[in-house]
Amino acid sequence: MFSPSDIEFIRSRGTTEESVARQIDRFLQGAAHVTLDRPATVGDGIVRLAGDEKARLAALLDGAAEAGRCLAFVPASGAASRMFRDWHAAFHRGGFASRQESDAFAKNLPRHAFYGDLCEALSKAGRGVAQTGTAGGEREVLDFILNERGLNYACKPKALLKFHRYGDAARTALEEHLVEAALYVRDGSGLCRVHFTVSGEHRLPVSELLQRVVPRYEKELGVRFEIGLSVQSEATDTIAVDLDNRPFRARDGKLLFRPGGHGALLYNLNEIRGDIVFVKNIDNIVPDRLKGATVLYKKVLGGYLVDLQQELFSRLRVLSDPSAGGDAVTEAARFAAERLAVALPSGFEGRSIDERRRILIDALDRPVRVCGMVKNEGEPGGGPFWVRGRDGGCSLQIVEEAQVDREKEGQGLLWASSTHFNPVDLACGVRDFRGRPYDLERFVAADQVFISTKSHEGKDIKALELPGLWNGSMALWHTVFVEVPVETFNPVKTVEDLLRPAHLPEHG
Repeated sequence: MFSPSDIEFIRSRGTTEESVARQIDRFLQGAAHVTLDRPATVGDGIVRLAGDEKARLAALLDGAAEAGRCLAFVPASGAASRMFRDWHAAFHRGGFASRQESDAFAKNLPRHAFYGDLCEALSKAGRGVAQTGTAGGEREVLDFILNERGLNYACKPKALLKFHRYGDAARTALEEHLVEAALYVRDGSGLCRVHFTVSGEHRLPVSELLQRVVPRYEKELGVRFEIGLSVQSEATDTIAVDLDNRPFRARDGKLLFRPGGHGALLYNLNEIRGDIVFVKNIDNIVPDRLKGATVLYKKVLGGYLVDLQQELFSRLRVLSDPSAGGDAVTEAARFAAERLAVALPSGFEGRSIDERRRILIDALDRPVRVCGMVKNEGEPGGGPFWVRGRDGGCSLQIVEEAQVDREKEGQGLLWASSTHFNPVDLACGVRDFRGRPYDLERFVAADQVFISTKSHEGKDIKALELPGLWNGSMALWHTVFVEVPVETFNPVKTVEDLLRPAHLPEHG
């Protein structure tokens, strides 16, 4: 299948021909759909917390943070190009399609946090934003927003876009994450650990922004930042195939590899060897006046994780002693079923104490994630479900629509009946009861890939995405869902989202 030059090329990318062959087999087999058993709901897979319980859990997280256990992990490689799709179309068309759209654009432009930078760029070029309403002026203003003669926002990552205004100043999404992280992950010495994953092409400008702003925020917030930057590893790219599932070759004759999707970030998460890691997307961020609810529920999720780990680790320490008695094994089995929804094998009760002890260690000794879930109000994205495995047992999973065969009997109805959705707000415990980092690659459902049809050099190809970071890549973790309010979910998917009240100053 592969020539010597192919093998050399594959190895130069940090992978092996065996790994690539497995990817091709995955194309041949097709992506495995999950089998939904039922949606997770409040009282059946989703925990709803009372007010006094939230305060207790937040205090638990404060203690863990003070001890230096916490880190914020922010996937920040997303490009802003899709945010500006409508504005791009207007630019290429020579202006907006209707007077109503033009008027709305002109009226709302000064409300954007990047407006000051836009005016400065236009002024340097001897232009003025007042030309928006003139013939050709609208297109020129769009040009200065989108392209490199001005702000070049269409080619920047979301991390570098100005999201929020504070008087005459403004903050990028990246800066807002620094400020937010300082409110819940700082340790007792004032050290605040944050890790951003960025694309290779944007690593330098992100680094330059951090060099400019970090000293100021350290002074303002009274913290010291320990910031990590990593890019999606080339070794996690996946091979493309043609429509007959044969390796696709580009015009230069080389095999074509493509980025493996956000599931590839499991490699980055594994490499940082953290302890309690909070995962949240770069575009889900609010200004200071609304950070209170976000920070409270970050602490609640983290505190729930700490509380759960305390009992989990205690059980595992007892079970790791070969002399553990029947009572300890029975109590651990009850904990596994009630707190972690672990489905133990049939006939478990009839086995010897030592067999049950070993089964429980294998079932319990794995990473833990506590995931915020928001009531479903029509936002796109994955949701929380009970998923039935091949062994007949059910586990809690975050499921994307593409993972569900909606034509299969009952599956479409189950998907549509979900009461909550996934805002990507996770507290992850990635160390074991002995304090050692887990090898997270051991807990991936490798068959939960995504296969799609793309185009390259004018030819149709099939692309393979690795199991999603919070989907198949964490499918074998312990999973807990906790209800969080919709106020904690304020993503920016289009430029118009920046005009929502949550992203504007209090008085607009």
